[in-house]
Amino acid sequence: AFARFGNAQIVEPGKQTTSILSLPPIALRIEGAIAEQLNKLGIRQISNLISLPSTALRRRFGMGLLQRLHQAMGLEEEFIQPVSPVVCYQERLPCLEPISRAGGIEIALTRLLDTICLRLQQEEKGLRIARFFCCRVDGKIQKLTIGTNRASSNPKHIFKLFEDKISTIEPGLGIELFILEAPVVEALAPVQEKLFENNSRMNDRYLAELLDRIGGKVGVEHIHRYVPDEHYWPERSYKLAATLNEKLQTGWKVEQPRPLQLLRKPQPIEVTAPVPDYPPMLFRYNGKLHKVTKADGPERIESEWWIGEGQHRDYYYVEDEEGHRYWLFRLGHYDDTRFQWFIHGFFS
Repeated sequence: AFARFGNAQIVEPGKQTTSILSLPPIALRIEGAIAEQLNKLGIRQISNLISLPSTALRRRFGMGLLQRLHQAMGLEEEFIQPVSPVVCYQERLPCLEPISRAGGIEIALTRLLDTICLRLQQEEKGLRIARFFCCRVDGKIQKLTIGTNRASSNPKHIFKLFEDKISTIEPGLGIELFILEAPVVEALAPVQEKLFENNSRMNDRYLAELLDRIGGKVGVEHIHRYVPDEHYWPERSYKLAATLNEKLQTGWKVEQPRPLQLLRKPQPIEVTAPVPDYPPMLFRYNGKLHKVTKADGPERIESEWWIGEGQHRDYYYVEDEEGHRYWLFRLGHYDDTRFQWFIHGFFS
């Protein structure tokens, strides 16, 4: 009532009844004839109705007006039946006898997938979300839901995504009806291959199906893709991709070697160097002393002045006596008393 006949404000908690008192009776969703009668009687606000006896309103206007008034005031519950859109891609498989074994469920799922995927292939489409309903004889419904990174109409691949979840279905006394629906369907856009450039493997259908299977086991929230970003400092040189199919806006910087594991935040270390501008001879990290046997560098990376002020970094690739390689850097110039050493990554 307030949304349709009130002003553009937000109703404060606990003031729902107060907010509708000044609204006209038609805001209660009553019949137009009753609203016209109330207007002729001079009842032009809901507050006028509340002050009248319920018996008089019921005798004059019937139970419909009282019911709407009680619902608006929260004195009577009103159940809402949501309107669900009809799923265009849906297949049903009734059973002659109730199914209670996993083998029978797999056969039913295979038949439904073959039917719905054949239709999708004919229309050059693929599903992104699929739901599998198992309607039991006792009226309860078991539901499985899977999703894909790319539109797919491959029944074998989609079955693999459902297969790990079939064991969670509780058939009870038996399942009498199977329903498979695809509420989200997309067109299967062909990928244009380039003859003289390296094609991105992210467009590979087999890789997308592998990620679907991994996501079904460990959860899609644990799968991430990173793309290069326009920054010089290593911890800022990448960002999380919005989708697995996001196109690269810039290339990865591969001119210099980079560690396999990059720390999210560089960790300070204690370093001993023969000359301040030379690579370190010893460094201590997490309480362990490492003796450097090989080193290369420095590689200077300047600070990004457009983001914030800071000192430059001189990076060194070092290897200790155990054969482990690290990526260290000195923040600031060696003749500056404020310089400090950090470890930023591990090569092996």
